[in-house]
Amino acid sequence: MAFAVALFAALHWSGSGVFDVEPFWRGEVTWGKAPAVDIAEHEKAYEITAELPGMDESNIDVKFSDGTLTIKGEKKDEREEKQKDYHLSERRYGSFQRSFGVPDGVDADKIEAHFKNGVLTVTLPKRPEAQKSEKKIAIKTA
Repeated sequence: MAFAVALFAALHWSGSGVFDVEPFWRGEVTWGKAPAVDIAEHEKAYEITAELPGMDESNIDVKFSDGTLTIKGEKKDEREEKQKDYHLSERRYGSFQRSFGVPDGVDADKIEAHFKNGVLTVTLPKRPEAQKSEKKIAIKTA
């Protein structure tokens, strides 16, 4: 629950929280809006999932630099239809960029990205010292 509160703070435009998320309106967005993104904290890693329907992995860039993870993409869609009595030609282009301030304790050398069925998943493993250790405390009677 604490992470959900921290995530809300990160998504709030004040920019404070576990992940400092750059609001989509500050990035370049020319088609629709920035993609939907989910951020989850697990015991050993953070996970960012972005829905990118209709995109191909060759049009997506994921970069990590100076504590910031950036996901960029460009979508090109062209359609042409020729019939006997008409000719239809449509072109749509657009790009997006989302940036996330990555919390301390992430092992930058082990960040991985996977793309399947229009969903990009970026895994940011925590260093061992950043993983929460849990210890049960015995309650003594007074």
